[in-house]
Amino acid sequence: MDASGGGGDHLGFEHNMTTFLTCSPDHYGILYEINPWMSKSRGVDSNKARQQWDSLYKLLTETLGITVEKLSPVQGLPDMVFTANAGLVVGNLAGDAPRFFMSRFRHDVRQGECLHYEKWFCMRGFQIEVPPPNIYFEGEGDALWVGEKLFLGCQIRTDSVAAPWLAERLNRRVYPLGLVDPRFYHLDTCFCPLDNKRVLYYPNAFSPSSQKIIKEMIPCPMPIEKADALNFGANAIVVQNHLVLNAGCTNLSKTLMDEGLTVHPIDLSEFIKAGGSAKCLILKISDV
Repeated sequence: MDASGGGGDHLGFEHNMTTFLTCSPDHYGILYEINPWMSKSRGVDSNKARQQWDSLYKLLTETLGITVEKLSPVQGLPDMVFTANAGLVVGNLAGDAPRFFMSRFRHDVRQGECLHYEKWFCMRGFQIEVPPPNIYFEGEGDALWVGEKLFLGCQIRTDSVAAPWLAERLNRRVYPLGLVDPRFYHLDTCFCPLDNKRVLYYPNAFSPSSQKIIKEMIPCPMPIEKADALNFGANAIVVQNHLVLNAGCTNLSKTLMDEGLTVHPIDLSEFIKAGGSAKCLILKISDV
């Protein structure tokens, strides 16, 4: 298959029911430094960031036919653009209202986002689950499903004790994975489920014991190269057999196309300046 850069007609997604939540970059910028990628002195080109975000939105909505809801941006909260960190949405497993497991951010500069996330989900009938005061949890940035298994990135942003809290609330096992490289501070920067069996991951981002868990619990773990990992190749959006990822991941793109996936590379360099790419910019809120 040929890689696609976006645009054009729907690619067979007329009946796609996936819904994402995103937030436009009206107030996006680097106002603080809370990960190795961020540099206030380098800053962000706001016009270029807007163009990149608009291109991603158009690719998702027009090319892939995905419903994308918008959260209103708030001045002074530049990282709201990374909606994956808002929380974790879990469907109505028992026939009740869907649940929103809200984040509790490790860094105070992001705590102000939570009120706006809670309000948005409350107004739409979600049951809100709030972590206990002693537990840091950073949402879908660190919590990713592989089929019925939930994997949780821990030790940099999310606490390991968030795993038993989630397991109790969800009534299912949660697999904590220790992150050891501060450049890969969230699980979604180095771990990307393609389907119920295949997962892209960068081995060196994980502790040896966590690498063992990945190999034992995932049928087809697919390690990626350092260069692609540092280019946020694992921070990709997956919808059926389509994958949206940052431009420049040449080797990874070839591997994915050999696996039968259609790859949509897109330049998200302005967001990488803050430590995020495609996956960080969306939160899955429905997939029915």
